[in-house]
This record gives sequence, C-alpha cells and structure tokens, in this order.
Amino acid sequence: MLSQVYRSGFQPFHQRLLPWVQSTALSRSHRIQPSTIRHVRSWSNIPFITVPLSRAHGKSFAHRSELKHAKRIVVKLGSAVVTRGDECGLALGRLASIVEQVSVLQNQGREMMLVTSGAVAFGKQRLRHEILLSQSVRQALHSGQNQLKEMAIPVLEARACAAAGQSGLMALYEAMFTQYSICAAQILVTNLDFHDEQKRRNLNGTLHELLRMNIVPIVNTNDAVVPPAEPNSDLQGVISVKDNDSLAARLAVEMKTDLLIVLSDVEGLFDSPPGSDDAKLIDIFYPGDQQSVTFGTKSRVGMGGMEAKVKAALWALQGGTSVVIANGTHPKVSGHVITDIVEGKKVGTFFSEVKPAGPTVEQQGEMARSGGRMLATLEPEQRAEIIYHLADLLTDQRDEILLANKKDMEEAEGRLAAPLLKRLSLSTSKLNSLAIGLRQIAASSQDSVGRVLRRTRIAKNLELEQVTVPIGVLLVIFESRPDCLPQVAALAIASGNGLLLKGGKEATHSNRILHLLAQEALSIHGVKEAIQLVNTREEVEDLCRLDKMIDLIIPRGSSQLVRDIQKAAKGIPVMGHSEGICHMYVDSEASVDKITRLVRDSKCEYPAACNALETLLIHRDLLRTPLFDQIIDMLRVEQVKIHAGPKFASYLTFSPSEVKSLRTEYGDLELCIEVVDSVQEAIDHIHKYGSSHTDVIVTENEETAEFFLQHVDSACVFWNASTRFSDGYRFGLGAEVGISTSRIHARGPVGLEGLLTTKWLLRGQDHVVSDFSEHGSLKYLHENLPVPQRNTN
Repeated sequence: MLSQVYRSGFQPFHQRLLPWVQSTALSRSHRIQPSTIRHVRSWSNIPFITVPLSRAHGKSFAHRSELKHAKRIVVKLGSAVVTRGDECGLALGRLASIVEQVSVLQNQGREMMLVTSGAVAFGKQRLRHEILLSQSVRQALHSGQNQLKEMAIPVLEARACAAAGQSGLMALYEAMFTQYSICAAQILVTNLDFHDEQKRRNLNGTLHELLRMNIVPIVNTNDAVVPPAEPNSDLQGVISVKDNDSLAARLAVEMKTDLLIVLSDVEGLFDSPPGSDDAKLIDIFYPGDQQSVTFGTKSRVGMGGMEAKVKAALWALQGGTSVVIANGTHPKVSGHVITDIVEGKKVGTFFSEVKPAGPTVEQQGEMARSGGRMLATLEPEQRAEIIYHLADLLTDQRDEILLANKKDMEEAEGRLAAPLLKRLSLSTSKLNSLAIGLRQIAASSQDSVGRVLRRTRIAKNLELEQVTVPIGVLLVIFESRPDCLPQVAALAIASGNGLLLKGGKEATHSNRILHLLAQEALSIHGVKEAIQLVNTREEVEDLCRLDKMIDLIIPRGSSQLVRDIQKAAKGIPVMGHSEGICHMYVDSEASVDKITRLVRDSKCEYPAACNALETLLIHRDLLRTPLFDQIIDMLRVEQVKIHAGPKFASYLTFSPSEVKSLRTEYGDLELCIEVVDSVQEAIDHIHKYGSSHTDVIVTENEETAEFFLQHVDSACVFWNASTRFSDGYRFGLGAEVGISTSRIHARGPVGLEGLLTTKWLLRGQDHVVSDFSEHGSLKYLHENLPVPQRNTN
C-alpha cells in the first residue's frame, strides 16, 4: 500500500491519499511504522526563496510585511480545522492542503513545526467503527437474523478516543509529508513536561535536533493521560498548557520562534462575537486592546475559545514571537492561508507591539466616508470655493512643492526608467496647468451634485425624481504621477465623494505636500478628513479587499498595475483601462500636409502617455509614395524605432525588426507599422489587436471617415486629430481621474460626471400600493414633468 502512495505522483493530494487513509484508519491489520519512512530525503524540487531568513530573536515583527523574513514558524491547527463538521473523523482535503503549504515553506529553508489537534476525533471515528462492528457480530449471533436492529453507540470517553487516534493521526501526517520528501516526527507532551526543568531541556534538545535534520516536529498534548485543566493555574510569567493554544504559545516562546500562526474556524479576532451586528474584523491587535473586545462562546470542538487564543497570542508576543490568528477552514482561502500570511498579506488578525503613528487604513476609510458625506451636504458654492483655494495653493506654494519633488527625483535617479521619471517630474508650467484645470472644475461643478435628471408624476400628489449623488468612497491608486493627486482631489470634492489615495513610494515627498495642501483647502469648510492619503505599508492587493469601505477603485499607472488591481479587487468595481494600444489609420485619400503632423504629435509629443500612438496602419496604395517616405523620414528624425507588422515586412527586402506582437503598448519612442487593404480591414485589425482606448482615421473622404467613426468600437474615435486629444483637460472636463475602456457607467476620459451616480426621491401623501389595485381608488398617471434647466455658465 505504501508503494501505491509513492507511485501516485502529484495528482490532487486528497484524491490520491483518500483510499490509503480509509484503509489505514479503519483497519487494524495495516500500520505504517516511522522506520519505514525515515530513509526519505528531506528536500524537494521547490526552489529556495532569496529573502534573508535569519534574524536575532527577542523582538516580534512590527509589520506584516516583515513576516516574509520569519525563519522558524509554529502552525497551530485547531480542532475545528482538523476535524469534519460531524466531529467524527478528519477533514482530509483541508489537512492535505495545509501539509502542502507547510512543505513548501519547509523546502524554502524555513523551520516548520506543527501543533495539531485531531487525535480525539480520529479515535472517535475508529472506536465507533469498532463498536458498530462488534455489536453487529454479536447481534447476528444471538438473533440468527440477517437484518440488524438499530444499535445505540455509547458515549465515548475522550482519553480513550485520544489513545485510539494518536497512532492513526501520526500515520496520516507521515504519509502526507512523504509526498513532499519531508520527514515528520511526533512529540506528545503534558503540562508537567514544562514544569520539570530536566524535561523542558530534553524537549528543547529534541526539537532542535529534529529541526537541524530538517524534520517537521508534530506536537500534541497527550490527551490520553492529561488531567483536566485547572482554572487560573498559570504560574507567574508562565502560561500553563491547558489546551493546544497555550501549548503552541509555550512551544513558540521556548523555541524562540519568529512566527506563530493559529488557525481556527473564524477569520480572526473581531471586536464582538462573529455574526453579531456590527462585528468588525480586527486587522492588527495591540496589547491592552482586550477591553475593546467582547468574546463569544468557544469553538464547536476543542478546549479553547477565542479568549484563550488571544491570551496565548499575547503571551507569545510578550516572549518575542509574532502571532497571526486566521481562518483555516474557509474553502476559498484555506488552500493558501499559511503562505499568504508568511508573504505578509492581510489575512486574519496580526498581533503587534508597535502601534502606527497615524490611523489605520480602515480608520482612514471610515473618515473618508464620514467626511465625504459632509462634503456632499455643502452648498455647491462652498465645494467650488474649496477647489479654487486648492488651485491658489498650487501656485502660492510652488517653491515648496518643487523642492519636495526634487527630493523624489534625486532618490529615483537610476532606479526608474526614463518614461517614469518624466511622469514623476513636476515643473512650474505643470503646476500652472494644474491650477487652470482645477479652476475649470470649480466653475463647472456648481450643479453637479443633486441635479434633477428626471421628474415623473406617478399619481396625484405622488411625484418621483431621479437626482445625481456621489458614488461614495473612491480609492485612487497611482504610480509616479504626483500631479494626479490634486486633479483627483478636485474631482472628488466637486462630486462630493470621499477619497482614499495610494501613491507610489517614488513620489512620497511630492504626494505628502500635495495632500497637505488639499486638506488645508478642505479645512475652510470643516471637511478636512474627506481626503485621506494612505501612508501605511498596505499592499495594493490588501486595499482591494476593503469592499465594506470602498465603492470604486480607479487605477492610474502602468497596464500591469491596472491588470493586477482588476485581478485583486474582490467585490469592488474597477474603472480604468489595462492598456492604451492606440491606432492611427492612414487612408488612401489622406492629406500629405496633415499626416506627418498628426503622426509626430500622436507618437512623439509624450510617448509614455496611455493616449500615445502605438500602431500606424497604412493603406497599401500609399506604399512607395512620397507621403509614405515623408512619414518614415519624420520618424527617423524623431529617433522612433520601427517594428514591422507581418504584412508590412512582406513588402520589404530589408525590413525593420518584425513585431513580436501586434498587441503591444510600447510607452516609448517605438512604433509598429502594418499595411491594410481597406478601411474595413483597418477596423477589423483595431478590433482584434486594439484596447478600445483611442483610434484615429486620417482621410479627406468624409464618407470613409464617418464609416470609421461609426464602426470602430472604442472609447474615443477621432477624424484627422491626434490621439493625444483623448484627455479630460483637453475635452474641457477640467481634469480626469482616468480613461475608462469599460462599457458600464463611464467611458473615455472620466471627469466629474463619471464620479456621480443617482438615487430616486419619491414624495407622497399617505400613498399605499393597495390603492392602485384593480379595485382601488387611484390610477397611475406616469406623466413626465419638466426638469429644471442646468446652469451652463
């Protein structure tokens, strides 16, 4: 049977292990002895990670991001994690996934230890089987009948179950770890082992020797002999081993481990019992916060509850071990919960002794929500006044802003590519343009919030209105573009939205001063907290999980950033575009005078922009004509590297480098040129390889141009105009939060209008639906009423 496990390869582990587990757990005739496995090599093909793993023990990690440096880790598996819902038997698939994660970390060079429950549940399953088998045999002998009567199973004593289950549980772990070429060793302890100095030294020496040999110690309380826990029996400064929570904490401190991961059946520590109204998951828990937490009942199985876990966690933290309490049972996360924690992702509750200087991101989200609601209640003139004041501050504080930006530029020199450095740079002209754009926003925002879009008389004295309202709280994530901050801030203010800003660390100094100026402007009407700059070590992926606080995510940056955010966002809509693959089609009837200007401006004016030209489509009839030669000469002068598309390359004896992909955003002085036979072929090419951002036709034939404008399915489609016009400021929107290529809500450059949604207001006088029934006294009118005219000044 063991050879069957070895030959099974790396198919899904719970599938290949299940037949073996069933035969092992329920058969007395088959046992796996540790001696049959100890010859296995303890290394696998998983590559080592490159982060340094050694550190001086004595102080716990201050931030989640530091957990990736943990060398020695204890993983505690609670009873609810190990056992099935019926408490009889083990959750095999879940256990297999946990073993796989532990094995991955072990083979990265870490020292892993398990503290596991499950012996009682495993033993209960085996004893129930034996009792049923014994009763059925006796009943068959006495009754002489084939049909068995209903059999009652006596209450099974926990110690007996533990004694019957320990060997099977360990055999299961050994078989699982063997699949990853890792040895495991079992250690059973009791509270007395920690009170006896000699036994403590022996235990410590055994564990160190096992870790030195790259063996995973699997530790459990010896429930077959352990006495009942005595309440309030902790020694001075020492935690008693009452359950596996206290055992894991005691073991972690004794072994000077870097990290203790406690897996339970809840997401972590809540400020009130999970499932109760307003219960919130605590991201980071600090010593002394116990008074703010109300503990509920303990787990459905096991000795301890959340209060016991918190006590054990705080004791371990005091001993220099970092602690995370997380959910090990949820099917969507249990397959990667341990590795996610070690990677520093926001999973469960992290225990830390270092309180951050400022508010947490959750607190910032709540402040943005509250401040945004206050902002939305201001008069339009007051919101405009805030934006005008911010525009003035951008010019009045120009020297301070440029000095901060200079620090960012100096620190980024040599680390950022030239296009990103250009985006990072601020100048006097940029600040002046920003101020002009902000004043445009202020002037156009007078009736943005609360504008009536539709009025309907439902019935007599029952009138319905649809009005514009803010979306709520926006999260804007931007890279290398500090000028984005005041633009987005002004649009959020004008639309009455709360705002969370997450800028790149390369623009730290610039973003800090620009945010302070935004808050200074907001302070004139007491809504300073409506805009928050996230300065904590929050990963973008973690921010994208705050679906209770954020209503819309707007990424501003590289296509990779946008794709990562779209992938990471859980339940939060993302507005943006992943790529800016903009096309320009040069028709056979294009003007010689216009084409070179349009191509130069679209490609060379700012090649790093998302609205820069990336693919030039040339009508076949223009090849080897003066117009074509002018285009090539201009690109050569501008030092644009040309990549030939397949059809273009076929026309040339010596062609430029053939393009690797027709779906490429270069973001630099590089351009793909391809040949098409007609306007329809150009449209088909754009639909196949474009990104629905901005596409242009250059022609003097109005009919051809209109055909292109109507048939190209992109956010922006132009005729005889540069792709660079695809911009909120140039559209007269004042500024933009980004360009959206999605088909829902907003599309193209997204300005003020794209940050609004609507709500319905119904005003009646004691109206009830039953009055409109077949025999009711009222009838629906559904009359359209005039809408107040919008102020366009």
